[in-house]
Amino acid sequence: MTDIERYLRAASRENTRRSYRAAIEHFEVSWGGFLPATAESVARYLAAYAGQLSVNTLKIRLSALAQWHNSQGFADPTRSPLVRQTLKGIRAVHPQREKQAEPLQLRDLEQVAITLQQQAEQAIPAADRPMLLRARRDAALLLLGFWRGFRSDELCRLQVEDLRIELGAGMTLYLHRSKTDRDNLGREYQVPALRRLCPVQACQEWLSCSGLQHGPLFRRIDRWGHLAESPLHSNSMITLLRQVLQRAGIDAQRYSSHSLRRGFASWATANGWDLKALMTYVGWKDMKSALRYVETYGQWQGLSLQEAAALTVLPEPPN
Repeated sequence: MTDIERYLRAASRENTRRSYRAAIEHFEVSWGGFLPATAESVARYLAAYAGQLSVNTLKIRLSALAQWHNSQGFADPTRSPLVRQTLKGIRAVHPQREKQAEPLQLRDLEQVAITLQQQAEQAIPAADRPMLLRARRDAALLLLGFWRGFRSDELCRLQVEDLRIELGAGMTLYLHRSKTDRDNLGREYQVPALRRLCPVQACQEWLSCSGLQHGPLFRRIDRWGHLAESPLHSNSMITLLRQVLQRAGIDAQRYSSHSLRRGFASWATANGWDLKALMTYVGWKDMKSALRYVETYGQWQGLSLQEAAALTVLPEPPN
């Protein structure tokens, strides 16, 4: 691999490259299309899978085809009026409600935190290092993911050397890149120290327990309590989250890895954060994206704002 090829590869996300490769293979192998493609063939491809694949999936397939044609120096057939009108018609004929993860409720988060603390306390006298490590790691992962609204891939990308912890005050961490950071400029995040369900304390306990001083913050732990050198994979987050919730006696099937992000967005909205403050804190640049995560007060029925405030103390919403 040449230096130019290495830099070109680094300019795109691995998940995007994998998705695009699968899309091109589906167009050529599964459907039997030819590349370079014409606008007519792309329109026929869309029509063949209308109603079978979601509009969002079809749009990803179009993006992959567009990228292939542009990179090979061919005219992009996906930009033609025929393809655009075909997709518009599919959206009208096959309307679909977008599936969204249910926001993690604060009471469920607290129940999980209590269960994990109990597991840690049981593991210490029993000298059960694997149990202790998992309890500390999972608590840090869930509390940090919730209160900072991190995506799965962002949690997996965090590095120990990029954390600065001040117990009782807060924590600063640096994320080298994220989904919305197209130019890979990186961003520094402030994490509040809370009275309860504190992500700062949870991260400190995880670091003290694991002895980690550099490398990925969140890693796989084997049955003997050995830590992997590589980070957790973002695709494993849904399974991990649901396992932790189930052990706490919570119905986990309605939750996914996005539930942490949506849970915080709903909590913040219910506690008076305006949309601009929430976008600044979480890192959303597009208002439409932010609105997809924000729930109404109805999602927080059974938990008054006074009860929510009693659980934690967050700083005022950013200006």
